[in-house]
Amino acid sequence: MKALFHPIAALSIAAALVSSIAVSAKIAAPSPYFGRWTVSDPAERFTAKAKLYKTIDIAPCGKDFCGVSVGDKGQCGPTLFRFLIKNTRATILHGHAKWGNGKKNIQIETWESPETPGGRTMEMYIGDSYDFGGRSDSMPKYNAVYKRTGEARCKAR
Repeated sequence: MKALFHPIAALSIAAALVSSIAVSAKIAAPSPYFGRWTVSDPAERFTAKAKLYKTIDIAPCGKDFCGVSVGDKGQCGPTLFRFLIKNTRATILHGHAKWGNGKKNIQIETWESPETPGGRTMEMYIGDSYDFGGRSDSMPKYNAVYKRTGEARCKAR
């Protein structure tokens, strides 16, 4: 009986396996946003609405990734924002965030920062526009710089 296996078929199977492993590794690469983030200045004062943003856990949530408020004693709070998982590698994110009982626009940026423990810094702006320049109409309601302090432990509800 003649063998039903051909060397070219073996090569195409091997190529398909290598390709799927490479794609899986690319998807599994951690996002620069994932982790627990705390404001860089511990003495910073917060309004009632901004207090939810003092410490945030950012982690996958379903098919997206979310930011969850973390209380002073580590308790998990409300989900503050959600972004599409395809944006986990973007350096700037734009979306909507919880602000009191309503929503505001949010912009989050992250960058390499060798002087910061953990090697990354994140900055967040919340306000009425996405152009958070120096003019009064575009000034953010909230702006803070964050440092990563560990792994995210809170999950979106």
